[in-house]
Order: sequence, then C-alpha cells, then structure tokens
Amino acid sequence: MDSLSQIVLGATCVAVLAPALNRRKALVIGAVLGTLPDLDVLPLLAVSDPIKFMTWHRTASHSLLVLPLLGLLLWGVAQRRWRWQGTDRWRWLCGFQLALITHPLLDAHTVYGTQLLWPMATPPVMWSTVFIIDPLYTMPLLIGCICAWRWRERASAQRAVLLGLVLSSSYLGWGWIAKHRVEAALQPMLVRLGMETAPLLSVPTPFNSLGWRVVVMQRDGYFEGFASALYPDRPITLRFHPQDPEFAKRFLRLPSVQRMSWFTQNFVTIEQRATSAVLTDLRMGMAPDYFFSFVIARNVAGRWTTVHPAEQLPRPRVDDVSLARIKQSFLQAFESRNVIADDSAANRDDQAVGRSSR
Repeated sequence: MDSLSQIVLGATCVAVLAPALNRRKALVIGAVLGTLPDLDVLPLLAVSDPIKFMTWHRTASHSLLVLPLLGLLLWGVAQRRWRWQGTDRWRWLCGFQLALITHPLLDAHTVYGTQLLWPMATPPVMWSTVFIIDPLYTMPLLIGCICAWRWRERASAQRAVLLGLVLSSSYLGWGWIAKHRVEAALQPMLVRLGMETAPLLSVPTPFNSLGWRVVVMQRDGYFEGFASALYPDRPITLRFHPQDPEFAKRFLRLPSVQRMSWFTQNFVTIEQRATSAVLTDLRMGMAPDYFFSFVIARNVAGRWTTVHPAEQLPRPRVDDVSLARIKQSFLQAFESRNVIADDSAANRDDQAVGRSSR
C-alpha cells in the first residue's frame, strides 16, 4: 500500500491504545512504526538486478515471524527511555505490535506480493482486494489522526481514531465481497468456454473498488477484461492477447523467469520484441502498458543470449493516452455489452488476430 496509508494506519493503531496524556506522542511513534517495514528498500538500492530488487522487497521486513520480535525489541528500548508504569506499558506494547503487524497485512491485500511467512519459501500473498492507492481507504484514517492530534486528551480523540479504523477496515472487507462477486459471476462464462480450471486473477482498477480487471491465463496467451462489482451479471468483454508458447518455452529455465513466475504465481508472459525477449508481469497495469517488464535475452547473430542481470524497461508514462485508458477501463466495467470470446477453440487464432487490443 502507499506510504501515506501505512503512516496513518500505524499512527491510528498506537493512538487508539496509548494513554490519552500521550496521544500526540503515540501518533508520532505509530507513524514511524507504520512506515518502518518499507525502509527495506534502502539496502536494496545496492542491488543491481531489478528482478531481485522487486522480489526481495516485502520479505524479512514484512514477515509475521520477524516483526513481533522487532516490536518487542523496540518497545523494550522505548520502555527504558520513558519508563511507562502499570498497565500503560502493556498498552504501549500492544500498540507497537499492532502498528508493525498491520503493515504487511495491509500490503497483502494488494496485488504486489508480500512474503508474510519469510524465511519459509511459501509464495507471496497477494489477495488483490484493494488498489495500491485508494483514497476511500486512506481518508478515514487520515481524518481520524488529524482529529486526534487536535483534540489530544479528549475522549473524542480516541473515538475519532477508532472510527477511522473501523471505517477503513470495513472498506477492506467490502473489497473481499466485491472480488467474490466479480469472480463468481465470471465462472459460468469460463465454464462455457472450457476455461473453468484456468488461472484467474482479479484486481481492482485504479483508485476504486467498483471496477475490476480480470486476467485468465492460457498456454498460448491470456484473456483480459473488465467487470463491475456493483453489476457483476453484466456481460464482460474479454480480449485475447496471444503468446507463442514455443518461443516462451526456451526461456522457462532461466533463474530470472523462474523467480518471477514464483513471485507472480505464473501471471507472466514472454514475448519477442524486435531482437529482445521480454518478460512481463501481467498483474500491474493493463494491456499494453505494464509496470514491470524485463529484457531477459537478446538475439545476437541468430542466437538467443541471456541478459544477466535482466534489464528493466521504462515504465509507461502517465500521459493523456494512459489516463484515457484508465478512465475507459473503469467505464468498461459498467458498459460492456458483449463477450469477445468464442466457445470454439478453433476460432481463437482468428479472434486473437482480429480482436486483440494490441
């Protein structure tokens, strides 16, 4: 999740538990604790491999097996500094732990991937129920923190941060409901098309939880479409984006490809662009603009040569075209009228060539 959301969530967690006399101190401490796990990017700046940088982020600093120990250590240091007495010390301890642990749990609600059980080699958690920046989640927490800062020792200050926490958490709960509505409505169509067992990813479109982007993986490409959580029964337009499986197959054993496939749970594609083989993460962005694409090999004199470390391609620019595409993706979630897919697998090639959005 974005830094502001993590800061106000951490501040809220400590402020709602800390003694009223220390409300402002609690907000500051919580804000620091809330952003602390994301400081793992600082040592990662020394990593030259962009795929390692991407997949090593949200590891140890986001582990539910590590953060409780860090919270206990930091609380012990703070206890020696301020010498909290009686039940106050345990309220502060709970606040420290809550501010740290909620950080990776919130991140796990996004699609990026958070390794909650590091150092166990379990796949990253990506519940993908909320967009990485969503004002409707952040604003209740931010308003609650502002009110608590101004009202300080008043009982209404604690009620403000508690209300902000309840509202933001309820919004996260709505994200789960919205995701279920979209995926449940999509299943009959996938069954009809013979794709009921195909890997499916649903992700909120930017800055909201009403419009959803869906990706259905196939051996020879992937389908992409947009759905509405409010009107899930409306027809969904699926566009097919082809991939040459034989071309992709020659690169599957590369460590960079295996690492990204594990990290993304196989929501990747490998395609040839001019003389380069490009590995693309399909989870973030929308066709043809994706945030993470890497050159993994180049064709030199007719032979493919591995590029190590992989080279990250520039991210899509935010311009009028991309903004229009984001707007269109949201509107498509409510205005789709036909399904661009066919029950006959024999028609897929024609569909991919004639109706692909590329």
